[in-house]
Amino acid sequence: MKVLIVSDTHGHDENLERAVMMETPFDMLVHCGDVEGREIFIEALVDCPCCIVAGNNDFFSDLPREEEIELDGNKVLVTHGNYYGVSMDISGVAEEAKSRDCDAVFFGHTHKPVIEEIDGVLAINPGSLSYPRQEGRQPSYAIMEIDRGGKVHFTIAYLRQ
Repeated sequence: MKVLIVSDTHGHDENLERAVMMETPFDMLVHCGDVEGREIFIEALVDCPCCIVAGNNDFFSDLPREEEIELDGNKVLVTHGNYYGVSMDISGVAEEAKSRDCDAVFFGHTHKPVIEEIDGVLAINPGSLSYPRQEGRQPSYAIMEIDRGGKVHFTIAYLRQ
């Protein structure tokens, strides 16, 4: 199973389209918020199920604030992260995921990619495809792959500008 994880596209679709083209085929797209009204476009762009949550810039959106999903036996909390103070410390969002018996949490908001294990929970932030803030400021996304043995692998990928 292969999952494309993105966040913080802020209504700019060009880099999302590039990431989709580069990573196709995949089994699911997860967007961790700040789509800014582009959820219908995103769902039409891919030929697989989508999980899209609302971010702090998704005003007047009907998107859920967060969702719990299962990916090949792995329970994942998907949230934007702003309600858990991820700009200061990601331990709160990991703690929330652990309290829900989740194996991982996918979040955005900081525009900085992260793969970190905290108290047995994998905390994954794909960064931003539109406004990256990490050193080097390259647009980024994450890939989750689950091999035939059930082992989970995460990779941060970068788009060249």
